[in-house]
Amino acid sequence: MQPPRPQSWPTLPVAGDDGVVGVRRILCIGKNYAAHAAEMGDPGARPIHFTKSPDALLAAPGPVAMPYPPRTHDLHHELELVLCLGAGGRDVPVADAWDLVWGYAVGLDMTRRDLQAAAKAKGGPWASAKDFDAAAIVGAVVPATRVGRLTSGRLRLEVNGQVRQDADLSQMTWPIPALLAELSTLMTLRAGDLVFTGTPEGVGPVVPGDELRGHIEGVGQLAVTIA
Repeated sequence: MQPPRPQSWPTLPVAGDDGVVGVRRILCIGKNYAAHAAEMGDPGARPIHFTKSPDALLAAPGPVAMPYPPRTHDLHHELELVLCLGAGGRDVPVADAWDLVWGYAVGLDMTRRDLQAAAKAKGGPWASAKDFDAAAIVGAVVPATRVGRLTSGRLRLEVNGQVRQDADLSQMTWPIPALLAELSTLMTLRAGDLVFTGTPEGVGPVVPGDELRGHIEGVGQLAVTIA
């Protein structure tokens, strides 16, 4: 048996041209909308961070199918704005944090909620609830030079034509600059990092055959069928 060889990074397409961006690492923010923290039974909670491996990425520049994952009977959707970093740093001041953002995308942080609940009940880690095949669905990346600095904009997710999530980016507990500055105190951020910025209220289960359509104002949309 030969040793594993180094692999190139996964990529995401750039909206409107033939370019791609490399994905180095996937960082996720939890509890960044107060109403979502409340619906999860943790009102007033400070936002937290967790990770997904790059192998969890499912690029969705157009309609895609996500296979229903194993070991769960309670798969949930979480619509989020995703940041694509073009620069990095450590202990980045809030005033400089916007300079790290290369672009934006629509994302779905898919979660095996039953595994997460079981892990929480035992006080254990819940990586298996968040990090699995196709658990990070991300649309095409829109360069920040086209849309500017996003401080507001509607997020909306429909499942089979019914609205599940409907909120505004301005409702984030940590706005984008504060979020990136905080992350940079925990680790050195790098170009190629994706940052899921948290989901608003309205998360819920999906089953095979469901059709999900997410849209973020100024960024774009994605369409996913649960296979």
